[in-house]
Amino acid sequence: MTEQNNTLGIWLMIATAFVFAMQDGLSRHLAGEYNVFMIIMIRYWFFASFVIVVAARKAGGIRKAAATKQPFVQAFRGVLLALEVCVMVTAFVVLGLVESHAVFAMYPLLVAALSGPVLGEKVGWRRWVAIGIGFVGVLIILQPGFGVFQPAALIPLLAAFMFALYGLLTRYVARKDSAAVSFFWTGTAGAVTMTAIGIWFWEPMAEGDWIWMGLLCISSAFSHFLLIRAYEVAEASAVQPFAYLQLPFAAALGVVVFHEAIRTNVLIGAAVVVGAGLFTLWRARVSKA
Repeated sequence: MTEQNNTLGIWLMIATAFVFAMQDGLSRHLAGEYNVFMIIMIRYWFFASFVIVVAARKAGGIRKAAATKQPFVQAFRGVLLALEVCVMVTAFVVLGLVESHAVFAMYPLLVAALSGPVLGEKVGWRRWVAIGIGFVGVLIILQPGFGVFQPAALIPLLAAFMFALYGLLTRYVARKDSAAVSFFWTGTAGAVTMTAIGIWFWEPMAEGDWIWMGLLCISSAFSHFLLIRAYEVAEASAVQPFAYLQLPFAAALGVVVFHEAIRTNVLIGAAVVVGAGLFTLWRARVSKA
């Protein structure tokens, strides 16, 4: 068993959030030039190759990594995550990194809200209040009823819902399967799904953009490696709050590289959502203790 080192885990999670943000920036650039499905398909080819290599190097090899008593749930998880990535990258192109991540920050609250019906976990009144406050934050970001409201702002909210469901299903399958098994199914099922969809949207890519594509693939695999290491060396409750750093990292990238503007309502709403999410994580830690 790996010795717990929360300080190292926190730094690994900060690095993970930074690499995820860079990955989102690369995705936004490429998806703005080429079809989203093709970009995600190529990314998943590399990701699946990485997963298979990792599985092959471990004791028991690929056979052990693929062994599960829940193949349908595992496959559905992989399909769901692949489609969620497509939805979120579409949001980056339509809305930009700043507003997409501001809304997507809602997903930990959705995890808390859905943990009752999906996992049978008890959600106390304090967390329900935090969830409600989080939704108020999203409404501040979306500004429904005002002339500036864009229906497209609902795209990252859909992505947040899909990612929350994926996270809950990951916890569900963890009751019977190891993290290595879930990781294997995530990569392979996602690759099969994206190949079935993306191959129909293939288009030639400029030589210079293959460099960006290569960086996207490498950052995708590296970010998952960092995330796995963070959870291996530290308690999840200690490192999870630092995952929110992906929001300011991505926002900074959006402003500096893509010249996006941060509207006041988005800043206020994001602060409300993140604050509610951090409170929810804290309550979960207190309840566990």
